[in-house]
Amino acid sequence: MPELNTLLTHALTAAQMGFYVFPLHPNTKRPALHGAERCPGTGACRNGHLGWEQRATVDLDVIERCWSAGPFNIGIATGPSGLVVVDLDTRKSPADVPPPRWSREGIVDGHDVFRSLCRDAGEDVPWETRMVETARAGTHLYFREPSTVELRNTEGEQGNGLGWKVDTRAHGGYVVGPGSITPDGKYHVEQDAVPLPLPVWLVHCLTPRPRTAVSAPVVVPSQRLPRYVTAAVDGECRKLAQAVSGTHDKAAFVAGIALGQLVGAGVLPPATAEAHLMAAAQALINGKCDCTEAKVRRTIRNGITEGTTRPRQMPGTERPAPAATPMFDVRGAA
Repeated sequence: MPELNTLLTHALTAAQMGFYVFPLHPNTKRPALHGAERCPGTGACRNGHLGWEQRATVDLDVIERCWSAGPFNIGIATGPSGLVVVDLDTRKSPADVPPPRWSREGIVDGHDVFRSLCRDAGEDVPWETRMVETARAGTHLYFREPSTVELRNTEGEQGNGLGWKVDTRAHGGYVVGPGSITPDGKYHVEQDAVPLPLPVWLVHCLTPRPRTAVSAPVVVPSQRLPRYVTAAVDGECRKLAQAVSGTHDKAAFVAGIALGQLVGAGVLPPATAEAHLMAAAQALINGKCDCTEAKVRRTIRNGITEGTTRPRQMPGTERPAPAATPMFDVRGAA
């Protein structure tokens, strides 16, 4: 099987360069290793599930056994390999146009955005590093990771990303290696060079900015909140701070609604509600997920706005139940 032998050769070549590889399903970009939900708990996972990043290897014997079993595409785990790969993508269709920031002459894809970034930084475009052409005529630029900071993946302009159609892969990420084949075409080495160190100016661009801590507002005695309001604020803040990854957006919105109902009732200033929730949300913002201060603040504000449309009924303001429905008291309806 020529295809199988070719893929095995590429996988071995990558490993000999110090790149940690793992199999991708044939003709796809998806890892071929089992996920946590299907982990058998045996073999490499006998002491706990290991994902593709942990199982990526440079062991030539393991690679030969794996790729001899089928024509797997090649994944290169960038973190274990000590790599940062800059992915310059092309447009998916004629309708895939630059956002306003990049809507200017000469910008049509990630290559142009990267050239513009280099020009603005007063730096040459580092084309002389190892270069792989992707199946859709994009480019992977391979660089050695810096020793001063652990970089993570970026997507386009999100967070500390570089820009439209420019992604990066570092710790927690992988790229499709040369020799791999997808329905769009084949990945191949365009420039067979040793990866250069990631330029210092790019290290600075990709290093996450330290987040400013937000403290809960000080409430002076004349502005002391009623005891039941303080208890409600403390409870919502505690739930928000303890929200698990994957539920942060929902938790911030729900907490915002709960305090927004107090705002709507006139017993809690909106700025105080927002400040308390933002202080509690620092546990989320300073974690390893993609939560940013701006994103969390926006979600909290949206929740507060929603909550004010449904003011909470405060103690002492209850209305007597209608005489025609004696079976329910004021708190009888769910």
